[in-house]
Amino acid sequence: MQAPSPTSPWFDFNSANDQIEAVHADLPDRKAPIKAQLLGSLEGYLHQLLPAGSKKHGRFVVGDTSGSKGQSLSVDLTGSKAGMWHDFATGEGGDVFDLFASVWGLNTHHDFGELLQRLEDWLGIAPVRSSDTKPTAPIVDELGAYSAKWDYLDADGQLLACVYRYDTEAGKEFRPWDVQSRKMKAPDIRPLYNLPEIVKSGRVILVEGEKCADALGSIGIAATTAMFGAKAPLDKTDWSPLKGKQVIIWPDHDEAGRVYAQKLLAALPSFGVASVTVLSIPAGKPEKWDAADAVAEGFDVPTLLEGDVRPAIPSFALEELIADKSPMPADLVAPRVMTPGSILVFGGAPKVGKSDFLLSWFIHLAAGEDFLGMSPSGALKIFYFQAEVQYHYLRERVQTLAVSSDLRARAGRNLILTPQLRLLLNSEGVEQLARAILSKFPDGPDIIAIDPIRNVFDGGSDGGGENDNAAMMFFLTERVERLAKLVNPDAAVILVHHTRKLPKKQLEEDPFQALSGASAMRGFYSSGLLLFRPDESRTERNLYFELRNGPALPYKLVDKLDGRWMELDKNSERLVNQDYGEKLDAERRRKHDVILQILFEEAKSGRVYTMNQFCQAFENSAGLGGETTIRRRLDVLSTKGYIKFFRDAEQYGIAQSARTKYGFMCVEDMRIAGEHDVVDPETGEVTSSVIPVLPSHYKCRSTAAALPVEDPQIWIYYEEGNP
Repeated sequence: MQAPSPTSPWFDFNSANDQIEAVHADLPDRKAPIKAQLLGSLEGYLHQLLPAGSKKHGRFVVGDTSGSKGQSLSVDLTGSKAGMWHDFATGEGGDVFDLFASVWGLNTHHDFGELLQRLEDWLGIAPVRSSDTKPTAPIVDELGAYSAKWDYLDADGQLLACVYRYDTEAGKEFRPWDVQSRKMKAPDIRPLYNLPEIVKSGRVILVEGEKCADALGSIGIAATTAMFGAKAPLDKTDWSPLKGKQVIIWPDHDEAGRVYAQKLLAALPSFGVASVTVLSIPAGKPEKWDAADAVAEGFDVPTLLEGDVRPAIPSFALEELIADKSPMPADLVAPRVMTPGSILVFGGAPKVGKSDFLLSWFIHLAAGEDFLGMSPSGALKIFYFQAEVQYHYLRERVQTLAVSSDLRARAGRNLILTPQLRLLLNSEGVEQLARAILSKFPDGPDIIAIDPIRNVFDGGSDGGGENDNAAMMFFLTERVERLAKLVNPDAAVILVHHTRKLPKKQLEEDPFQALSGASAMRGFYSSGLLLFRPDESRTERNLYFELRNGPALPYKLVDKLDGRWMELDKNSERLVNQDYGEKLDAERRRKHDVILQILFEEAKSGRVYTMNQFCQAFENSAGLGGETTIRRRLDVLSTKGYIKFFRDAEQYGIAQSARTKYGFMCVEDMRIAGEHDVVDPETGEVTSSVIPVLPSHYKCRSTAAALPVEDPQIWIYYEEGNP
């Protein structure tokens, strides 16, 4: 039977209330086609039902059945569980019918007939009756008979959609027909053309329009097009069948074709294509020349395809970037710590706790839980390739981690770890590791971690090490990127790397400069994390961030407390007191050094001091403070042995006397200028005479008494830990 025009409904459900009871008697017959239609375009229907939801990692997520924003409710989109859903906040769940019933406030047990009726109305499906026959594809009366028709099939040859061409007085027009909804519209998620053929081919030619794809197919070349060619919205097309394939874009020879090719160049790598290039149009070809024209004129197409192919260098005009309002890709780990296809370098010195930190982090990510303010988009699949810890010690470390049993259970299948492997990531090693990863995650992981890269590093035939920039760049491009392409180009890669020793001040100013091979690596990775212990006597670590794809993040102060990694408040009373104490210690050390230096320098000018004389002479000088403060510092220095005393000043040519308990102060290697110059008999060079000062007394630590020095040539200092 001929379908009505697109503006007319197939059936009027509001005019037949008396038919409802008869329709409800056929519930089993009506359920199957409704379910098939829902599952056939499930993602599109879910976006209509719950507009605040989004697709993440193969699932549709939303806050709840009322349509709130969030990720508590998850719906499987593919596979045998397509349509199954679960709300982790409430524990509710079920199949696709239960979901629609919950959103619409119905009960599948008591209101199933009403649910089917509403679904039929919502989907535009006629209730099944014996007199009905399945509508055929429409013929649009006002446009006349179609001049061409192309069928879009799935990989198994089942019809998904049709595109009709009409040649009108105003020009050619194209109208799509969606088989699932039986409506004159494009499917919500549009398939590629010629799927049964392109899924079998390693190389696919991407053209503009079905006519060009058919022309290439007629000479044995696998080709496809998006529905509507250059006008196809990229975000509504399912590009996944091109994953792992070599794609050659053959644009029409016009401005629209060139713009479309540039957009494809930028978009297709994110869908996992092995390579994407643009065909160079032969010189002298007319405007709008395309693949169908090439076949029609007998052009040597195979030679053209094997010849000059332009490299994939996408470029965009400023106005294009400003006009593009498409949503940003979802972060794998927010905020912008890991994005799809990114490379993160995690660095730190030996024994700073990198592996323990990573294990705790990965368990949280695999369970879909936040960790130190870093939020995963869901429960992430992680393959942790580590080359340091043997199996039994890895097992022991994992079992002793202080994480809850619930967290372990949720992460259990999502985190795969290797024991210590002696595997070099050369060409063969990359393929071997890729096979191991895909055996655990057939659809590919979300994160691949390599710990540490120094144990698996391959710098190429020149044999360069990890500190060689050329070797490091070879490893990153030919080994790390290739591994990601083999298992999942959208996966984030974490490279665990050691840091070189840098001065503390320089490390704090630019911590990522400490990464070995930094100049090559820092120009390559997307984000970096660095774990650094600023004080070896304390357990706190600084966690630094460097993000190329997002705004700067302040460093975090973290520590492992009771077996769990926690973020500390930088302004907490304990830490503030520690910092304040350190500042006081530093100031005391400064004053000690200044006092000793003054005594040393003054003696060279022939001036020496008792304690009282020094306090009076240098009060409020050189930052030493008042007389009382200086006296305290002198008491400490003399008690610790840094200052000793001599009483006979005349033997050093000093006509100076004073009443003092201890005598004049002296320090190690102190020398007093003599009265006479010394003349070298051979050279005649005149130098000032200096006399070494040797102590005669020291201050007793126990009684503060002035006691004679046993050996004035030996200086003993009494610091903490030195009895």
